[in-house]
Amino acid sequence: MLKARISLLNKVLVRSYATAASPHALVFLEHHQGDLDSASLSALTAASQLGGQVTGLVVGSPEEVPSVVEKAKRLTGLTTLLHCASPQYSTPLPETVSPLLEKLLSQNSPFTHVVSAHSSSAKSILPRVAAKLDVPAVSDITSLEHDAASGSTTFTRPIYAGNAISTVRASSSIPIKFFTVRSTAFAAAGAGDAAESEVKALNSVEVSDAPTEHISTSLTKSDRPDLGVASRVVSGGRALKNAETFQSTLYPLADALGAAVGASRAAVDAGYADNSLQVGQTGKVVAPELYMALGISGAIQHLAGMKDSKLIVAVNKDPDAPIFQVADVGLVADLFEVVPELVEKLKQ
Repeated sequence: MLKARISLLNKVLVRSYATAASPHALVFLEHHQGDLDSASLSALTAASQLGGQVTGLVVGSPEEVPSVVEKAKRLTGLTTLLHCASPQYSTPLPETVSPLLEKLLSQNSPFTHVVSAHSSSAKSILPRVAAKLDVPAVSDITSLEHDAASGSTTFTRPIYAGNAISTVRASSSIPIKFFTVRSTAFAAAGAGDAAESEVKALNSVEVSDAPTEHISTSLTKSDRPDLGVASRVVSGGRALKNAETFQSTLYPLADALGAAVGASRAAVDAGYADNSLQVGQTGKVVAPELYMALGISGAIQHLAGMKDSKLIVAVNKDPDAPIFQVADVGLVADLFEVVPELVEKLKQ
C-alpha cells in the first residue's frame, strides 16, 4: 500500500516543459533561364543563420526545373529540395503560385519560417500567402537572430529611406514567420562539397480561373553586368542633359571598368535611362565594391539605394552636393572633362 502511494505521488509531481520547435525554414528559390537568382542565394544564407533545417522550393516550367534542381541540390546549407513543375508556373504569378504554398504550409506544416529574396515576384507572393494564413510578414531584412529557447526571431530592417533601423521581433506565438531578405546584406550561398540535399517532387495545385494572365516579358538587353549584382557600378544623374549624352559619356567608362550602368531617379524621369537602371529607394538597392556617382546630387532617396557600397566616388560641380557627405572620394569638377580623361587613362 505504501509503495502504491509513493508511485502515485511521483506521477503527480512529474512536470513537463514545452520546448520551442527547432527552426525549419522554407526558402523560395527564384531562377531565370535555368540559373538561380543571386538574390535567392543570399536568402538561403539568411535562412541558414536561423540554425535549423533549410528546405528549398523550386517552381517553374517542366523545361526549366530539372536543370535548376541539379544546381540547387548542391548548395551549401540546403538539407532538402522540393520542386514542382507545371506549365502554369512558366512565369510565376502570385495567383498561381500562392495556392501551392498555402497547401504546403497549412497541413501540419513542419516549417517555422518562409524566406525569399526581396524581389518583385516574391514581394507579391509571400505577403499574399501570409495573409491567407493570417500571419504577418517582415520585409527587406538586413540581419536576423533566432532565440531557440523562446522560439522568437528578431530582425532588423531599414526604414525612412535607410536613415533609421527598425528592430522587429516575431514571437513564438506566430506559427510561421514570413520574411524577405535584402540581398546586399547577406553573402550568396555557393555550391558545397558535402552530400547533395534530398530531392522531392511536389504535385502542382492547378488554378483554372486565375484572374491574371502573363502576356509577355520585355527585358533590356545588355552585355554589361547586371546592375543588382555587379561589383562595379557607374551611375549618372540629371547633369547628363539628355539620353544621347548619358550614353556617350557613361557607357565608355562603364565598358572600360567592366561595370554596370545605373541612374538616379531624376535621370530616369527625364528619359535619359530605362527605369530598370534606377538606383535608389524606389529602384534597385546595390552595394558594389565600387560605385561612381557622376552628376548626381545625392538626394536621400538615391542614397538609400547605394550608401552601403564599399567605395563611393563622386564627381559633381557643386561642392555642397549631399553626395559628398557619403563619398569616400570626391572631386569637385566638370564631369564632361573628367570622364573622357579617365577613360583614356584606363585604356592605357
